[in-house]
Amino acid sequence: MDPLTLLRDYTIRNSLDRIVRVNDEFRFGSDYSFAATIETAYRSKHAQQTRRYTLETLVHFITNHHLKHTDYIQNARALRIPAVTLPDRKPLLDYLTGKVQSSDSIVPLDFPNLNPQITNLDRPNLHHDSSAAAAAAAAAEPLVSESEGNLIELIRAKEKPIKDREAMLVFTNRDFYSVLTAATKRDEERQRTEALQRKDNIVAKNRIESRGFSTGEDANKMRKMGEGVPIILVPSAFSTLITIYNVKDFLEDGVYIPTDVKLKQAKGGKPDCVTVQKKFSRDRVVTAYEVRDKPTALKSDDWDRVVAVFVLGKEWQFKEWPFKGHVEIFNKILGFYMRFEDDSVESAKTVKQWNVKIISISKNKRHQDRAAALEVWDKLEEFMRSRSH
Repeated sequence: MDPLTLLRDYTIRNSLDRIVRVNDEFRFGSDYSFAATIETAYRSKHAQQTRRYTLETLVHFITNHHLKHTDYIQNARALRIPAVTLPDRKPLLDYLTGKVQSSDSIVPLDFPNLNPQITNLDRPNLHHDSSAAAAAAAAAEPLVSESEGNLIELIRAKEKPIKDREAMLVFTNRDFYSVLTAATKRDEERQRTEALQRKDNIVAKNRIESRGFSTGEDANKMRKMGEGVPIILVPSAFSTLITIYNVKDFLEDGVYIPTDVKLKQAKGGKPDCVTVQKKFSRDRVVTAYEVRDKPTALKSDDWDRVVAVFVLGKEWQFKEWPFKGHVEIFNKILGFYMRFEDDSVESAKTVKQWNVKIISISKNKRHQDRAAALEVWDKLEEFMRSRSH
């Protein structure tokens, strides 16, 4: 029996609930089993879609024919099942429900005699009278019979290859040039970052030598401070005014830009390190600083280079720091707390108990940011001079 006739018979007998999908096949009770994608004898009348409907399409249609056509189409697309067209809807429903005996859309197919035996193990709803019956069911024939194997061969014989493995790699509107340019750009950015790092190390070395710390005991003092570029730590949380995204604008250009604005302007991912210098300075030699926001990534030698920190005002910021408490921290590291000048006093209540410098800026008057940035630089340079003696 072909699947279209069988589906019509189950529809007329109101037995659609006995049609069960198991993996990639439909089982009609305990008698028949067909592949879900097998083509049926019913052909579409659509002018641009003269194809046969699959069993999967017909089962989905007959179980959802009560839906409006637009809702039915959306449901079919969601399940990735080919839908029945609107012109075919009524004549197909009339045929499946038995209102008409035949249709000119039916073009018979040659189906092998399919009647695979479905084992009782695959029918858990059936009851067995004894353990002997269960043992007999376990010894039943496998689901795939010789006739079904012939059906699979028939389907394969009608398959038409659309693309091979070489054609799958061909794209009309794509090439590998964009991949090459992106990789080249990343390599250039890496080389530029490394060159800037080397330059900053030279600047820091010149700064040390300009102060006369080249040999002897003074040089040992500088080595105890930490060799290399000094480090400034900023919070990683966006609730603070200064982050790794806007610290360069504030310290170098004297302009405060909110972090959310910088995030929208940012290209690429979050930087691990930012280098800042005091641009608005008359000094012939300018010290470069590294700004980082991941204290946990610092090694023991890196902590010797930490000279300043912008604080959140929360104790947990220093949880994994290699110090006993905030007293020791701010004896060795210069602390800054950034706030808006019209913020409540309660916001800085904890900070006032620490040895940190509170820097206030206006929410709207950006021309005042430069003075605040200079105040940070003055305190930082004063602290660096005190550490070098």
